[in-house]
Amino acid sequence: MGKQVNYAQGHNTGDFELAREIHFRLGDRWTAEVAAALGDRCMRFKELYRSVDGISQRMLVVTLRHLERDGLMTRRIYPTVPPRVDYERSALGRSLKEAIGPIARWAATNRQKIEESRRYFDMNVRKAGASPNTRQC
Repeated sequence: MGKQVNYAQGHNTGDFELAREIHFRLGDRWTAEVAAALGDRCMRFKELYRSVDGISQRMLVVTLRHLERDGLMTRRIYPTVPPRVDYERSALGRSLKEAIGPIARWAATNRQKIEESRRYFDMNVRKAGASPNTRQC
């Protein structure tokens, strides 16, 4: 049996839990698209809704609430009739670009290799039912 690695050594376990939660949030169906649509500007709900192709109003509301709860987006309500609500990335949300940038660059650099691997897998491995690169640990 191989040596088990304790990844939390020297780190607060709660930090890893939070990192995992944020990772899942950013990887869900709509969060990245909503954040990209917001960019660095302020938008109203309908404008944002029209900017994200395929999202339902309900999913946009849920996604915006999650972003606001995590401190990645701010919501400003104006006391007008009808009420005006503006959304924009918070400073914390804008700082997320620094963390995601390297991942986006890695994906762009390795796009061709990933696409080739997927084609190979789809054409050969699925038919055989097992990966030829599978090794026992």
